[in-house]
Amino acid sequence: MSASQERQVHLGRRTVVAAVGAAGVAAALTACGGSKDGEGSDTVQPAGKGGGEVLARTSDIPEGGGVVFADKGVVVTQPTAGTFKAFSSKCTHQGCAVKGVADGTISCPCHGSTFDATTGKATAGPATQPLPETPIKVADGAIILA
Repeated sequence: MSASQERQVHLGRRTVVAAVGAAGVAAALTACGGSKDGEGSDTVQPAGKGGGEVLARTSDIPEGGGVVFADKGVVVTQPTAGTFKAFSSKCTHQGCAVKGVADGTISCPCHGSTFDATTGKATAGPATQPLPETPIKVADGAIILA
C-alpha cells in the first residue's frame, strides 16, 4: 500500500470515529431534551409513563452508605437518615465505575480515588474533580431518577 493510500485509510478511520462520536452526542442531547411542561410539579409518575425511573426503595439504601446502580450509571447514598443524594457512578479520574459506598465514602477500585457520599467531592486522588450530581426525587418511599 502506498503512503497516499495509507493516509486515505487513516483519514477514513478518523472520519468514521468522528461520525460515530457525533452520532452518540446527538443521541445523548436528544435524550436529555424535554419540555418544560409540569416543571416544578411534585407529581411522580411510574416509569414509562412520562415520569422518572424508579431506582430503589428508600429502605434499600443503608444510612451512611449507598448503592451503585452500574446499569444506570448512578450511585445513590443516604449520608444521614432520610437524606438521599445521587451522583454519576463514573470516576472523574479515568472513567472507571465506582464500586462501593461505606462510612460516608464512595470508592473507586481502579486507582483508589474516594469521594464524599454527601457532596461527591473527591477526598483522595488521583481524582481531583467531584462526581457530578444526578437529579433524583424521593416520593412514597421510592427513589426516582428525575
